[in-house]
Amino acid sequence: MTENHHILVLGGTGKTGRRVARLLPGARVGSRTGTPPFDWTDRATWDPALAGTRAAYLAYYPDITVPWAAEVLGAFAERAASAGVERLVLLSARGLPAAHPAEQAVREAGTGWTILRASWFCQNFSEEFPVVGVRERDELLLPAAPDTVEAFVDADDIADVAAAALTGDGLDGRTLELTSARALSLAESAAELSKATGREIRYREIPPDAYATHLTTEVGLSPEEAGMLADLFRDVLDGRNATVTDDVPRTLGRPARDFADYARATAPAWRPTASKDRRDART
Repeated sequence: MTENHHILVLGGTGKTGRRVARLLPGARVGSRTGTPPFDWTDRATWDPALAGTRAAYLAYYPDITVPWAAEVLGAFAERAASAGVERLVLLSARGLPAAHPAEQAVREAGTGWTILRASWFCQNFSEEFPVVGVRERDELLLPAAPDTVEAFVDADDIADVAAAALTGDGLDGRTLELTSARALSLAESAAELSKATGREIRYREIPPDAYATHLTTEVGLSPEEAGMLADLFRDVLDGRNATVTDDVPRTLGRPARDFADYARATAPAWRPTASKDRRDART
């Protein structure tokens, strides 16, 4: 067996989970298409996934702030404790009290635990919904004021901290707040993307209801999911997470990744689609 066969990564195909799995060769990826399959909504899949597990990374879908997350995560954590799991590492959201019940449910289950409260991911710009507006119209669209400041965190840094928590004892019983080393306004983040791509990318604030419509018509989300995300983004992107922490460098012994470095590395993600190329060629 491989060195990390006892580690289970739930949400293993998501933004952070797939990065955690890549750092831990041999770890088992928990997803609906995994072997065995895992589904948060099907509790019959939990025990097979937990068999032989000593440490698990928990990235809850659809979001840790939904009203039922605490009950589901608490039930899973208790079952993990009964199965002999020694350590749970929970991905949480920084600055959102709605995530605290789920955090507490994991703390009380009887395993060792580490809570990772992450700021808004840098990768939300390139691997999520904002990328559509940038590709098609050179606009960064979000339901937040352009002067809103956020200490964005890189998903690779989250994965590095999670891997350290899963494989060592030094982070047991700790709640970490993960940020980059520099806070930026949303308008400044658009300027960094402009520098990285060589195109003028403008930031535009739109109301939450208009943003929800954008997510349904241009991204293809269901109205329910679009409304939830629009409300979530409106709430979290209000400046509450402007303060930078040192939890990433203290844990990893290196600086946190800067947004500008992220923007340069992901510049190809912002290339216009072929349809936009054709439209531009006609104008």
